[in-house]
Amino acid sequence: MSLPIEEYAFLGNVGTSALVGSDGSVDWLCLPRFDSGACFSALLGDSDNGRWTMAPAGEHRLSARRYRPDSLVLETEFRCADGVVRVVDCMPVNAGHVSLVRRVEGVEGRVRMRSEAVLRFDYGSIIPWVRKYGRRLYLAAGPDSCYLDSDVEFEVVAPSRPVTEFTVAAGDSVDFSLTWTPPRAPEPDPVNVGTLIEHTDGVWREWASRCNYEGEYRDAVVRSLITLKALTHSPGGGMVAAATTSLPEHLGGVRNWDYRYCWIRDATLTLLTLLESGYKREAADWREWLLRAVAGEPSQMRIMYGLEGERRLPELELDWLSGYEGSRPVRIGNEAAQQWQLDVYGEVMDVFHQARSHGIPPRESAWRLQRSLMDFLESNWCEPDNGIWEMRGPRRHFTHSKIMAWTAVDRAISGVERFGLEGPLDDWKRLRHEIFEDVCENGYDPERRTFTQYYGSSTLDASLLMAGTVGFLPADDERMRGTVDAVQRQLCRDGLVQRYSMDGKSEKVDALPPGEGVFLPCTFWLADNLVLQGRTDEAREIFEHLLSLRNDVGLLSEEYDTNTRRLIGNFPQALSHIALVNTAYELDRDRSGPAQQRARSGSG
Repeated sequence: MSLPIEEYAFLGNVGTSALVGSDGSVDWLCLPRFDSGACFSALLGDSDNGRWTMAPAGEHRLSARRYRPDSLVLETEFRCADGVVRVVDCMPVNAGHVSLVRRVEGVEGRVRMRSEAVLRFDYGSIIPWVRKYGRRLYLAAGPDSCYLDSDVEFEVVAPSRPVTEFTVAAGDSVDFSLTWTPPRAPEPDPVNVGTLIEHTDGVWREWASRCNYEGEYRDAVVRSLITLKALTHSPGGGMVAAATTSLPEHLGGVRNWDYRYCWIRDATLTLLTLLESGYKREAADWREWLLRAVAGEPSQMRIMYGLEGERRLPELELDWLSGYEGSRPVRIGNEAAQQWQLDVYGEVMDVFHQARSHGIPPRESAWRLQRSLMDFLESNWCEPDNGIWEMRGPRRHFTHSKIMAWTAVDRAISGVERFGLEGPLDDWKRLRHEIFEDVCENGYDPERRTFTQYYGSSTLDASLLMAGTVGFLPADDERMRGTVDAVQRQLCRDGLVQRYSMDGKSEKVDALPPGEGVFLPCTFWLADNLVLQGRTDEAREIFEHLLSLRNDVGLLSEEYDTNTRRLIGNFPQALSHIALVNTAYELDRDRSGPAQQRARSGSG
């Protein structure tokens, strides 16, 4: 059985990533990209589906685990009767090859170590052909091939299971590297593991030094920013939602999705996070990725894309994997890519607005795209859609979707009024007013004093908290105060926010059985609204509660199970870390101006 999700640390090289357990086992690794087939899939199955262990051979315990300061180099220390040993792991950045390197360092005494490197390509389904050349192993099957180099020899036992035992003394080190190569590529030269570790450590520390956040939550902010950078696919600039697929939103349930793609939903918050933290180049890359991805016919815009803007992400079920703690099915691809979501038009328009507002040089093609999006939106904003949470039930008039349609028009108006761009200003102002009146008439329940999930419903949805932060209404408007209060009363468990009302009736909306954890990004959004309403002490209490849910190396998943006190959902989750950074800024920024001016509004 896999470890609890919080027992994993994350490695990445801005192209792909791995998860390493507190027991020293690499249980997840996709090569050569985030969305490639995993060669270590024990996370979603068992050891026969691939893993790479590295730990003392006898009885031992975890002594300490940490990332190096402002780095993505991981250090794990084990203590046993014979001494202490440290395992140093990283995925080298800009190394010429996609690789994972591991160094075992003796700290005290003499420790007998054991390592088993079981590669299983295509998510644990393909046993590779293994050839041994001294201390080098060549593992290949179909289009995948890897070279495993080490300072000690592996014995290959059936079926294709390389195993080694060795002793490391205090002051000594033993190195390992796993390198992926494309078909027919020349054999790579062995690498200097120590040099790669120090180079990678330096790259991350230099990148982190560019962060301009100096508030009281700097460690949490920098760790989140490093995680976000590592979830970015270079050189394209797109950021995947998470490093994993099918980690469950409910243990043992069916809410298991592939998050190794780029969501438009996260676009504006991603841009603002990068810009506020001083990463203008990364923000510009994200803007350019978005421009390329959504280019074309506005009616064909997707809610998510592949790493290079791919639009076909067919969903498959991997029936040979047992699932994380029995959570099945295990899925790759995501059928929701074919959904119609109105809110993405607002997110795209807001991204380009925020980029202009923060001084990213404008591109003429961006405004042409925005004009075409507005032409489409003017005729289609009143259509039902699948909503921000990718509901698999019938399309509805989701209130959040309409608010984001309003946001799109508002940002178009801002383009004309603030930046002198060409557009039918009077028509857009009339459209903005029409959408506003429609939302307030059909999406607001005056008796309960709250906005509702969709027109005519009585259910709540935490996405409605965005109405205050996008500037649809001032945060202190009575309708927003009522919505925030309703969310706190009806969607909160242990002070953490559930995405939407989930009961027997909700299955008609999302076409899924009810039940999932609380949604961590929504809880950060609640804190943001409280700051905007001047309830800073409440917001800070929620924020620090959320910080306490991070694992020992500062990582968050998508959700949290308040019953089992465990992180659940895909991991690490970009949106959780984006929201963490943005809330830290909200709490630390100057309080002298009116609260509503801190919302990400456009023309007002």
